[in-house]
Amino acid sequence: MAEVKLDAQVRTEFGKGAARRTRRANLVPAVVYGHGAEPVHVTLPGHDLMMALKTANVLIGLEIDGKDALVIPKAVQRNPLKGDIEHVDLLTVKRGEKVNVEIAVHVEGDLAPGGNLLEYVQNTLLVEAEATHIPESVTVSVAGLDAGASVLAKDIPLPKGSVLAGDEDAVVLQVVAAQAEEPAAEGAEGEGAEA
Repeated sequence: MAEVKLDAQVRTEFGKGAARRTRRANLVPAVVYGHGAEPVHVTLPGHDLMMALKTANVLIGLEIDGKDALVIPKAVQRNPLKGDIEHVDLLTVKRGEKVNVEIAVHVEGDLAPGGNLLEYVQNTLLVEAEATHIPESVTVSVAGLDAGASVLAKDIPLPKGSVLAGDEDAVVLQVVAAQAEEPAAEGAEGEGAEA
């Protein structure tokens, strides 16, 4: 996974007013924490951060007051109407360190004939991977699965260097039978017409 470099400025002002001024300047308030160190409050360039976060579990190299820090996003708060990034929590990591992250689950292949539906019970899978080699997603084949079939977390092949961190018996995907619409009862139609 490629590392994205961003310049961070240490924040000294806090509160709603300061956060609004920061956002108007196209900057995003953030906090960097981890490894037992005191949290550091910073601002990041808004556009560059938005572009970096388009990659799931992106590895970000920050320069804070002349010191380098390697971080991954842990929580991203967005404006519910505009979708703009309002705040980011960043976790400090070290090269070679293992971290738990959620990765997206994608499917390929066609279900068995019969109009069955594929239901995502979980859209993501919790895995442990090295901080500098976090997979973006996993792909599961659902080819030929019939109604009643399910895919458990332990059945999903993980990329090299990743291990399952969540419940291995958790259902991730399941195939459900398509429901046929029941015709409306004639008695109900007749009663409605009379009323």
